[in-house]
Amino acid sequence: MCQHHPHCPTAEASDREAALPLAFRPEQGWSLLCNGVLLFEDTGELLPDGQIIAPHRPLTAAVA
Repeated sequence: MCQHHPHCPTAEASDREAALPLAFRPEQGWSLLCNGVLLFEDTGELLPDGQIIAPHRPLTAAVA
């Protein structure tokens, strides 16, 4: 699927979010990466096989 050189990580790779975007719609909160991953602004993902990856934003420290 990826035509970049070097090739972007596959959708199955742990670093899949490093793939280059093909489409970017910040007003709708998503990007389509060249490996077929739909990446949402809340860091959730939809993989090409339909698998859902829950958002994995870092937790912020509580302010005392």
